[in-house]
Amino acid sequence: MSFLDGLDWLNQVALQFGYLGVFLISLIGTMSIIVPIPYTLVILGLGVAGWDPLMLTVAGGLGSATGEIAGYLLGYYGRRIISKERQRKMNYLLKILGKYTPAALFIFALTPLPDDLLFIPLGTLRYNLLKAFIPSFLGKMLMCYILASFGNVYWNTLSFLFGETGSWIGTAATGILLILAIYAIYKIDWERIFDKYIAGSEKQGE
Repeated sequence: MSFLDGLDWLNQVALQFGYLGVFLISLIGTMSIIVPIPYTLVILGLGVAGWDPLMLTVAGGLGSATGEIAGYLLGYYGRRIISKERQRKMNYLLKILGKYTPAALFIFALTPLPDDLLFIPLGTLRYNLLKAFIPSFLGKMLMCYILASFGNVYWNTLSFLFGETGSWIGTAATGILLILAIYAIYKIDWERIFDKYIAGSEKQGE
């Protein structure tokens, strides 16, 4: 199945089931952790076609934010295969993000940045799911509103820049970079970074 065939199938789901279809393709799109599913292009197209931007925002935002829970659960249950020492070191990731964790989740949800880079580690660290879901939901809602409202501009720009071949290249590159980034997050010695840059700066400020 080509990229355009896949995109056409997603469009057919949305057209057949209406806003419920938008919710479903957004849910599946963000549940697909390694291979991105271009549900955002469908929202763009439906915005161009004149669908209600507010309904697209609610359906797409709720579906995509709910789908991110898959990454959280992967980290939550994958914790069993991670050593206690590695878990202890990863706890410093939360200390580094600190009070800015919700802001980081919002920004990742709003932009093309891969949300799973945060959701998988947060699941591993048993971060409160509701506290992770709310900023992600708000970010996804705003993203979907922007896509639905300004779909024509985005659609024409993406088609001009990438086309079918470029879209497949972008999908493959995103998957590879996501795997490498997740591996790096689990291998980085967050305790050392915290002690060197965070704790050290706090001591100097005293």
